[in-house]
Amino acid sequence: MYLILGIILILTYVLWTLLDRRGKPPGPFGLPIIGYLPFIDSVKPYETLTKLAKRYGPVYSLRMGQVDAVVLSSPELIRDTLKREETTGRAPLFITHGIMGGYGIICAEGNLWRDQRRLSTEWLRKMGMTKFGPTRSTLEARILIGVNELLQDLKRESEKVFAFDPAPLLHHILGNLMNDIVFGLQYERDDATWRYLQHLQEEGVKHIGVSMAVNFLPFLRHLPSSKRIIEFLLNGKAKTHKIYDSIIEKQRSTLMTAAAAAGDGPEVNDPPTTTVAQRDCILSNFLQETRRRESGGRPELAFCSDVQLRHLLADLFGAGVDTTFTTLRWLILFLALNKDVQQRLRQEMAARLQSEPCLNDIDSLPYLKACVAEAQRLTTVVPLGIPHGAVSDITIAGFKVPKNTMIIPLLWAVHMDPSLWRNPDRFDPNHFLDDAGQYVTPSHFMPFQTGKRMCLGDELARMILMLYTGRLFWNFELDLFNGDALDLTGVCGITLTPPPFEVVFKECSKK
Repeated sequence: MYLILGIILILTYVLWTLLDRRGKPPGPFGLPIIGYLPFIDSVKPYETLTKLAKRYGPVYSLRMGQVDAVVLSSPELIRDTLKREETTGRAPLFITHGIMGGYGIICAEGNLWRDQRRLSTEWLRKMGMTKFGPTRSTLEARILIGVNELLQDLKRESEKVFAFDPAPLLHHILGNLMNDIVFGLQYERDDATWRYLQHLQEEGVKHIGVSMAVNFLPFLRHLPSSKRIIEFLLNGKAKTHKIYDSIIEKQRSTLMTAAAAAGDGPEVNDPPTTTVAQRDCILSNFLQETRRRESGGRPELAFCSDVQLRHLLADLFGAGVDTTFTTLRWLILFLALNKDVQQRLRQEMAARLQSEPCLNDIDSLPYLKACVAEAQRLTTVVPLGIPHGAVSDITIAGFKVPKNTMIIPLLWAVHMDPSLWRNPDRFDPNHFLDDAGQYVTPSHFMPFQTGKRMCLGDELARMILMLYTGRLFWNFELDLFNGDALDLTGVCGITLTPPPFEVVFKECSKK
């Protein structure tokens, strides 16, 4: 009796699946309720999805728990799909709609996302995130303060120990750059609040990747292991927002004081006890925009709520630090492993420059640009991209894709495709050089994703990567310590991070 019932249930599930898939992209069968989740490698999910792409083609579908997903592995399909308005939503995941509530810029959708992306891009450009113009030099100066501090830190540390992991020094310096840009402040290295925020970021990105099963199976939230992760994220969010509230109030008070002194606001008798740096930053721009919308009675004021501000600050800080920090760590690792590449890079700079590289020198340093790009390609820091969501029914490559489907741009598959890259498993900057040795950007290179929701800080990231890489290898020769047994698989959360490693830093002779 039970056997017959089981057979009937299996046949019913298969029939329902076949009917539901009519017109949709092909793809593997999964199991009832949990779909294909058990068959996805939790350590290297990008490899599982890439193998499926080889079997089913550049667009395929699969069921991940309660979420329908479509995976794209063709650069042409990714570009064509992500530029469409219908794919500007976010996947219906617990992290985006549950924990983050659809606020900020990463998890936001619709008019809120459009408004906040436009403003954030405008503010970053005003601060100097441009390819040309006078403000670019101002932003370069802000970046170089941190670069020079890092170089001094590396020199001091190398005088004390033979080899060390540069990650803590780099994390502090890059984090403070983003603190400056986002909040208009910086922390001392041993500040307790800053140490907590760094710890929270490091741990948080490990838990909120797309492979986290609780995103797809709501009932898992009640299991003890999932509860611990969710409580960590929620408690971390609450504590972080409390810290942000203190910063926001100080900045708001500072702006009110400045407005009153200029005769452009109510008189303020009690100035803030803690000074927030009077520097152009995302927070000050947000507060000023809020004030303009309030005074003008504009309906867009609804997009400038305090809860939105907290999430926006967290998104811009977190995304700005994590991806750039991870890329630089991989870049240091690869160049320490490839001494010939390192030597060629220094030879190029020595031949073409009289002093340490600046942004105006970058176009004359094609090998430097190629080294940075190759590190971005080989690791693909966000291997599954940031999943999109279909806001309405759409057609992709002739296949039907229903509303609320999660769309995964499988960037790792594109960047490791042997039909697009010669020896894709090797670190080879020549992937980005033409026969004349000039830098080229292939259309299938998408380190910042693509389309309407591509990374809005891409130019800032390029500026940071070029200045840090150029000046680091102008001043130091790097050797990897005990690197023979190093596992280069990486740890996959939201980003693909390298394993811990130690480097020997040897100062180069003066150029």
